[in-house]
Formats: sequence, structure tokens, C-alpha cells
Amino acid sequence: MAKAAATAGNIGEFLEMIKFEHTIFALPFAYMGALVAGVQLPSWPVLFWITVAMVGARTAAMTLNRLIDRHIDRQNPRTAMRALAAGRIKVIDAWIYTLISFAVLFLAAAMLNRLALLLMPIAVFVLTIYSYTKRFTWACHLVLGVALGLAPMGAWVGVNGSLDAPAYVLGLAVVTWVAGFDVIYACQDVDFDRAKGLHSIPARFGLARGLLIARMLHVLAPILLTAVGLMLGLGPIYYVGVAVAAALLVYEHRLVSADDLSRLDAAFFAMNGYISVALFGFTFIDVLWR
Repeated sequence: MAKAAATAGNIGEFLEMIKFEHTIFALPFAYMGALVAGVQLPSWPVLFWITVAMVGARTAAMTLNRLIDRHIDRQNPRTAMRALAAGRIKVIDAWIYTLISFAVLFLAAAMLNRLALLLMPIAVFVLTIYSYTKRFTWACHLVLGVALGLAPMGAWVGVNGSLDAPAYVLGLAVVTWVAGFDVIYACQDVDFDRAKGLHSIPARFGLARGLLIARMLHVLAPILLTAVGLMLGLGPIYYVGVAVAAALLVYEHRLVSADDLSRLDAAFFAMNGYISVALFGFTFIDVLWR
């Protein structure tokens, strides 16, 4: 019983470490990419392997991020109690989780199609390099955006076995959305980042300008999503989803200001979960009713 409890505790610590529940940020966009790739429901086996690929990629990326940043996390009061930083998960165990997750991603890519397998090393590179970027560039938010922007593009490849223009535009829409909310999230670490020589848009340009840049990125996201709809001839329900996402982005920015970051967690976690689920939901209904 004690061993089972310890195992359950380890699993719980691991899921907390990688914020497994935040898969909701990326998985709906992967499903969205799969839906619009053929403007129809993909087969169940394809959806299954897309899901497996997404879980493997995100788990590997988050575990790597915690591994690479564990020394920095120990020094930041906000992150000092993370499992790896606090020693509740062993470094060797985290590496094992990472390798298993990449193996799962490899298997899923191989089961989808040849192009998915050939492009997998690019995804692995982006997922790995992101954690180092804040050490040398304030554009780290854009690299994170690219990492999540690969989700709908990878799903498109999984369905069509090709990468077409709308997939790039959809990926870019996700880049601007993710980079924007990551800039907002980084506002809480401005003083720490500056003290440790770490890079971010808020640390480089200040809170007010950082939030302005986030707003500009979030203006681009609905424009790019609209372009995807036009390129694919999607219906009015899809555009309702884009409008809902745009309204949620506006509300997200009303929750925070340079003088008041007290509602930052609500802006980051709740709003962005609602946005990704809403976009997928309206896209699903639009495709289903065609």
C-alpha cells in the first residue's frame, strides 16, 4: 500500500510539474488543424495518433523546460517549489520521462505518415531550444509561439500528408496568440529576470510597452484566423468563433495593466483555455454542418 501511494504521489507530482491540464491550450488547436485540413472530420485512427503525438510532444517539452530551468527556478520565489527545483522529482527520472515522451511522439508520427515522421526532428528542435532562448533573446515568446504553432500544422500534415498555405497561416495565428499571452505571463517576473540577466519583452521594454506589444500580437491573431477561413471557404459559424475569441482577448487585456497584475492568473489560465476551446468548438460545428 505504501509503495502504491508513493507511486501515485510521484505520478501526481509529475502531472503537476508538466501542468498536464494546460494541454487544453494546444490540443484544441491541433484538432482544429485536423478539421480544417480536409474541411471534414478526420478518421478516428488519425485523430487518435494526433492526440498521442500532441501529448508526447507537450509532455517532453514541459519536462525539458523544467529540467533546463531547474537552477533558475530554485532562485525565483515564484517557482522555487516546483517539483524538480525542490527535489521532489529526481533529475534522472525527469530525463527518463522526457525520452519516453519523445519515443511516444516518434511512434505517433510514424503511424500518421512519412512526412510527419520526416518533420518530427524539426519539432523536437523547437521544443528543446525554446527553454534556452530567454538566456539570450527577448524574442523567446515568439519561439514558444512557434512551438505551439506546430500543433495545428502537425495535425494538418497528419491528415493530408502535406503542408499547404492555410496550415502556415493557422500556425502563425497560434504563434501570435501564444506569444501575446506569454508576454503577459512574463510581466510577473520582470524584476527577477533583470536581476539574473534573463530576457523577455517586459524585461527589455518595460511593463507598459510589453503589454502594448502583447495587445498588438493579439490584434494579429483574429486577423490571421479570419484569413484561414477565407482561404478554406469556411462558413459563418467559424467566424462567430473567431469573433468570440477576439472578444475574449479584449477581456483578457482588460484584466491586467502595468499598475495591476493581481488578476494575471485569470488572464493567463482561464481566458486562454476558453479561447482555444471556443475556437475548436465553433470550427467543429461549422465543419460538421457543411
